[in-house]
Amino acid sequence: MMQPSRIHLFQAYGVELEYMIVDSETFTVKPIADELLKHELGYYGSDFTREAITWSNEMVLHVIELKSTRPESNFNALENAFADEVKRINAILSNHQARLLPGGCHPSFNPLTETKLWPHESSEVYEMYNKIFDCRGHGWSNLQSTHLNLPFYDDEEFARLHAAVRLVLPIIPALCASSPLVEGKITGSADTRLKYYKTNQAKIPSITGRVIPEAVFSKRNYLNTIYEKIKSDLAPYDQKGILNPIWVNARGAVPRFDRGSIELRLMDSQECPAAEMAILTLLIETVKALVAEVLCDFESQMKCRTETLVPILDLTIEHAEQAIIRDQAYLQLVGFNDREATAGNLWKHIFDRLIYRGNDALEKWKPELEIIFSEGSLATRITKAASTSGLWMPAYRQLADCLVQNKLFIP
Repeated sequence: MMQPSRIHLFQAYGVELEYMIVDSETFTVKPIADELLKHELGYYGSDFTREAITWSNEMVLHVIELKSTRPESNFNALENAFADEVKRINAILSNHQARLLPGGCHPSFNPLTETKLWPHESSEVYEMYNKIFDCRGHGWSNLQSTHLNLPFYDDEEFARLHAAVRLVLPIIPALCASSPLVEGKITGSADTRLKYYKTNQAKIPSITGRVIPEAVFSKRNYLNTIYEKIKSDLAPYDQKGILNPIWVNARGAVPRFDRGSIELRLMDSQECPAAEMAILTLLIETVKALVAEVLCDFESQMKCRTETLVPILDLTIEHAEQAIIRDQAYLQLVGFNDREATAGNLWKHIFDRLIYRGNDALEKWKPELEIIFSEGSLATRITKAASTSGLWMPAYRQLADCLVQNKLFIP
């Protein structure tokens, strides 16, 4: 994403969506992202920019990333731009008997036999990852996510934004889980992608930490306590310094002090741009409310310990919106005063409270969010569809159609 001069909190956002490329008939992966980019560029390149949206490669050849070319504030326009690019890409892929497929994990992909790494520009980065971690695993080659970049201008804005984001991270899978199947089977975890993500770099624990970031609220402290630790731990494995600690940091929210943003990484890919924009709007408006101290004060946010937040994330990774949260201190921090709540009811409570305060941004996405509140996360809806038919293919064929039609998946 191109980054202009630094901007302030909530002025504009960067959005990145990842999709799989699959065979139109069999739905097995097709590792042709390089051919897709070559079709537009005329050569094997890693980025193709078309006005509002840029296409980019990822680590593996069966995944393509679509991202906002620059920070955007108009999510209505961004939704339409993403939807248009999906149609354009699918038209190109049809010549290869292929199409795009949304979702956090491919339901039948075998990483040991089907992984093909990007072999062109910047391939030395992927080769180094592969050398250190062996990327033939679901946590590397079978995970598609949505990233949201939230801007901050200076240390004061970083502190407020990082404090708020840490509180929202544990309940993100309740909205965004979409990876309940792996290798043809329902795994029992709503967010299997994140389950793999938590451990795929366990060889160097400082890279991912505990997924929920540490309570660090200044650039200096973050660089000294986190980035320097990653750099030191990487050195024995990457003696040429190919991997930049800033790129390598794999926490659920990653500060980019060079461009003034925090990147949220815990969202599974959803079924269509409308669903993505609806969920991202709710996340943004919740973070806004926390920064404005509507739900709780800044000091209380800073005092919330990572040890409090990690078990809640673990629950929502397993159960998405059905996870039962009993930590009353946490519930009070996000504006809920009962003794316990399901994560889904907690999100509905936050949504209702923000709507009551006259939140026009959320009002636009109310129809999409009401479907998610009533029908459940995409993981829940996929599981219901696959359980009813006994097969995964019909559900994922419907998902691919939902992406093209830009409509939510209802089994």
